Amino acid sequence: METGSVTTPFGRRSMTLGMLSNQVMAGEIKPDQSVDKWKLFRALCEAKPLLGIGDRALAVLNALLSFYPKNELAQENGLIVFPSNIQLSLRTHGMAEQTVRRHLAALVEAGLLLRKDSPNGKRYVRRDRAGEVDEAFGFSLAPLLARAEEIEQLAAEVMAERLHVQRLRERITLCRRDIAKLIEAAVEEEIPGDWQGLYREFRDLIEGLPRSPTTAQLELLLDELTALRTDILNQLEIRVKSTKQRGNADYIERHIQNSKPDSSLELEPSFETKQGAMAEQGKGQEAERLEEGRGEAAQSRQEEIRQSGGRNDGGGLKSFPLGLVLQACPEILAYGPDGVIRNWRDLMAAAVIVRSMLGVSPSAYEEAANVMGPENAATVMACILERGGHINSAGGYLRGLTRRSEKGEFAIGPMLMALLRANAPAGRKAG
Repeated sequence: METGSVTTPFGRRSMTLGMLSNQVMAGEIKPDQSVDKWKLFRALCEAKPLLGIGDRALAVLNALLSFYPKNELAQENGLIVFPSNIQLSLRTHGMAEQTVRRHLAALVEAGLLLRKDSPNGKRYVRRDRAGEVDEAFGFSLAPLLARAEEIEQLAAEVMAERLHVQRLRERITLCRRDIAKLIEAAVEEEIPGDWQGLYREFRDLIEGLPRSPTTAQLELLLDELTALRTDILNQLEIRVKSTKQRGNADYIERHIQNSKPDSSLELEPSFETKQGAMAEQGKGQEAERLEEGRGEAAQSRQEEIRQSGGRNDGGGLKSFPLGLVLQACPEILAYGPDGVIRNWRDLMAAAVIVRSMLGVSPSAYEEAANVMGPENAATVMACILERGGHINSAGGYLRGLTRRSEKGEFAIGPMLMALLRANAPAGRKAG
């Protein structure tokens, strides 16, 4: 059995107050105190950063625990193990004996082991006639048992810190993703703002993080990224609110115009009504409106279109001058670069923004561009925007026009004529 007396190290190793303190602490173990050695070892593995020990020292301690005959560390079972360095080397998968001795010293220094050296420094055991251990010389595991609660508490702290860092990294990743995609969306939608400057600020924050950051550095980065994301969201929300307000005002204005009995602002009415709801009277009204558009509007613009040399584009459709399209569809101007459309490229870029705003899928617009031609598809999107308050599904409407264009049943001219006729007073004032 362990005597509990204070022992000093063999040879030239000096005695320290730390060793004495560990021996005093080991002598205060309660008689009935016990702990599962492997559970305690797992806690040690978790708490190693706070205990100042490394992986190889833990491997040596694991080998020492394997020489302890019971699973429960307890005073009554004895707490001294006495394997030779050769045996420890074998159970540490061939670790050099010099390395074993170095890590044994580290475990003693960390207060996890006690040396109980024999008079000649060897490790051995004396047994009584019954074969029971009478006295053993080697390494005492008493500090492990005495510090079991402390070790488990340290392990819990390390695990909590690791979980906190993991959550910080997750939140930083989410912030990074949000900021990158929000800036990308703002640039793609051509929303005014210093997005390049915000992106540079974002990259500076990310690149300023050390390779192995501390918890405090991660917390600071998260706070800065959160503030940046909030700033970006505020700018985008202001834009969204202004767009909604403008959309509501446009809708009210169109609703008033559509309430007039003599209003003739109709674009492809056969596609705006639901299937089965169009009776013969509706067909007659459609033909009447179309004829009216070809009569009155064509008289005022027919010569202009003829002189402009309208040309055939994809799907056999005729393309019209850009000036004529903008005169018929002035609302598309707000979505051009800097609020101006100077050429067909600007109109097509604005049409892409309008497509996204009206909920038209990229595939629907691409199909329209393939069938009608890119300029005509952009013209149709401008017309749909102008007529947006009266169209339930812009994407379905565009797909319908694309199918009619494939069959040769759709022409852009009547659509533009109807819009020109509706916007004629505004056009004359502008002129």
